[in-house]
Amino acid sequence: MIILLISYLAIVTFGYWMKFLNLNHLKKYGHQIPEPFKGFIDEELLKKTSDYTLEHSRFGYLESIFNNVILIIFLFGGVLALYNSWILSFNLSFILTGILFFFLMSLISTFLDIPFDLYSTFKIENKYGFNTTTPKLWIFDFIKSIIISAILMFIIGGIGFWIIQASPGYWWLWVWFFFLIFSLFLMYISPYVIEPLFNKFTPIAEDYKELEEKITAMLAKIGLKVSRVFQMDASKRSKHTNAYFTGIGKVKRIILYDTLLEKMEEDEILSVLAHEAGHWKKKHVLKRIIISEIVGFVGIYISFRLLQMDWLTQIFNIKPDELFNNFFAKLLILGFISSIVSFPITPLSSFFSRKHEREADQMAVNLTGKPDGLISSLIKLSKDNLANLHPHPFFAKFYYSHPPIVERLEELKRMKPEK
Repeated sequence: MIILLISYLAIVTFGYWMKFLNLNHLKKYGHQIPEPFKGFIDEELLKKTSDYTLEHSRFGYLESIFNNVILIIFLFGGVLALYNSWILSFNLSFILTGILFFFLMSLISTFLDIPFDLYSTFKIENKYGFNTTTPKLWIFDFIKSIIISAILMFIIGGIGFWIIQASPGYWWLWVWFFFLIFSLFLMYISPYVIEPLFNKFTPIAEDYKELEEKITAMLAKIGLKVSRVFQMDASKRSKHTNAYFTGIGKVKRIILYDTLLEKMEEDEILSVLAHEAGHWKKKHVLKRIIISEIVGFVGIYISFRLLQMDWLTQIFNIKPDELFNNFFAKLLILGFISSIVSFPITPLSSFFSRKHEREADQMAVNLTGKPDGLISSLIKLSKDNLANLHPHPFFAKFYYSHPPIVERLEELKRMKPEK
């Protein structure tokens, strides 16, 4: 137990040190306007950008400290042992015990997050002019999120735990296969069933029909067929901008935030979508899914072996359970251990993610014929979203999934269409 606690505290301390390093770097250089932004941003907006990053980061510190204290008390303070005994005292079936064990824990975690979410949404986001969410909308979103999470947990937990009970020797293989199929199924139905519960999706307005035709023609060059282009009423929650693809295979639905349509020019929107198309053309999503499933396959087999051992619960002073052999407590502990073991992989994952972003940028330049549209769109996105223009290089290399914006713009300026 001591080794696990020290390992976890070491990772947490490293994370805090990295954030501290990043904030100090921003304080030191935050007053300087980077070269690509000269003429596009003034000192007042630059200060607002720095203040937004600093305030969000400091608040993130408090939230992280709170969550880590709760986790340490729960796992290392004996609460897990009490919680496990309490759940088992209901004498439910294996499947219902598993669902109850994880659902209640998830529900408690969700309610503990409420004060932080409220402060972030209605205090910080309000202060910097982003929030458009009303208290009523926030409450409805919260209720819908809990209901959807409960339904998904009952489906995944019910089927998953049934497989474990039905095939004790090979459940790891069948559970992995079930998760694969179900995750692909969710990717397919989410745009049609889940997302419309939170936002309204309407075919792009008549004023943008010419844009829709240009999008369709551009994506056809690389073999992508557009089923429809929709605009989403993102402005009812926030002024942040975005665009994304949905759908599996060569047929895609394109979603444009209404805030994006309001703030960007036609060539900028085309460049943003060309970048997203670049991810598809380079098969980045497919590669991530394959790697994730390979890691998941190995991980679930190792878990299958470790779950047969009692030392997992013994080190946390959990009483022996003859009925289910403390299966669910062991599963939770394994999840905690895996977060420690996987932490060193973070910079490697970030590196490949940034590599994919650069490849998608190049594809956008190939499709549009020049980098200008993507450059101007990224400058606007950075300004509108108050992005940090001065991240510490080490912090960015370790955590950033995208190249730092200044570095990215400088690289784009050097890009030319490939033949």
